[in-house]
Amino acid sequence: MDSVASILLELGAVIIGLGILSALAGRFGISPIPLYLLAGLAFGIGGVAPLKATEGFIEVGSEIGVVLLLFTLGLEYTVSELFGTMRKGAPMGLLDLVLNATPGVAIGLLLGWGPVAATVLGGVTFVTSSGVTAKVLSDLQWLGNRETPTVLSILVMEDLAMAIYLPIVTTVLASLALAQASLGLAIAVVAVAAALLIAAKFGGVVERFLHSPSNEILVLKVLGLVLLVAGLAEHAHVSAAVGAFLVGITLSGELAQSARELLEPVKDIFAAIFFVFFGLQTNPETLPPVLGVAALLAVVGIATKLITGLLAARRAGVGTVGAWRAGALLIPRGEFSIVIAGFAVSAGVNSRLGPLVAAYVLILVVAGPLITRVVEPMAKGWVRRKARRARARAAA
Repeated sequence: MDSVASILLELGAVIIGLGILSALAGRFGISPIPLYLLAGLAFGIGGVAPLKATEGFIEVGSEIGVVLLLFTLGLEYTVSELFGTMRKGAPMGLLDLVLNATPGVAIGLLLGWGPVAATVLGGVTFVTSSGVTAKVLSDLQWLGNRETPTVLSILVMEDLAMAIYLPIVTTVLASLALAQASLGLAIAVVAVAAALLIAAKFGGVVERFLHSPSNEILVLKVLGLVLLVAGLAEHAHVSAAVGAFLVGITLSGELAQSARELLEPVKDIFAAIFFVFFGLQTNPETLPPVLGVAALLAVVGIATKLITGLLAARRAGVGTVGAWRAGALLIPRGEFSIVIAGFAVSAGVNSRLGPLVAAYVLILVVAGPLITRVVEPMAKGWVRRKARRARARAAA
């Protein structure tokens, strides 16, 4: 009974604290994500008052948060829109890989950590945090913007690339045979292909199964299906986020709208828990020795993601302001980066790799949402100044 009381007290305090932080962020017109992360740092490993009773719940809740963020993002698009955008964006996906994985690989080699650690660091710097980006899109109400499908296609291609990358890198870290690596990769590819086929060909069947005149039944069916598919995807060595996203794109019309409205409050709670958990897992004492390298890598990472977003959006016919928004949305690194680093740390690759990745991700997961707040007015100002100079030259 005492343990139940402790869990309820601690969880209640956490949720109330998140509500206060969210209200504070809203008052100043910023995303609450950086505040959630700082709260996690304050009450996590090495913090002022580490959370104990709710640690397990918050860990599971954080996974649910990412799953629901990607599910609701998937609700915004149809299968045909996804395939069309991905087909057009494939060259940009390759550019994204080259631009953003190269700095991590280079730093790993320059630090003398060897090719395995360099490959791990390349994965860390490559992949954008789908969870953070989805949250920012929702907070800023940018889901309907012209650049959002381009950003989405890059996120999906990155997540699918992770479905190929993770089985390979975990096999290398575990020193397993090539046959085992090939089997893991084959399972991941088949799982993704099967999910896309179901979404494309049997979306109507899924919608008929979920449809219900009762909101209670609908929310139970939808939430259960999302978690079930996410779990199956994770079991098949594919991102749970990809599985949830594919469920989202399967639904359309009135059903998608109802599911979005019913799950929005649940998503907001668990998304906040996800960002807190990220901070909880980082010991502040390990960050200062690696801050210099992490900051350098973060500056490069900001630049390469801005370039990726700008080029991809302009190629899709998006205007200057939207292209800058796209670049800013790709800046945060998060859940995948930490997962990749966790595999390497568990394998004993390098003791400094974990703190470096934690510092790098914390910098970008805070900087990303803040940059998205300022990039739009800056880009609009630049466009206005350019137009004035053009009019002045024409008048002269």
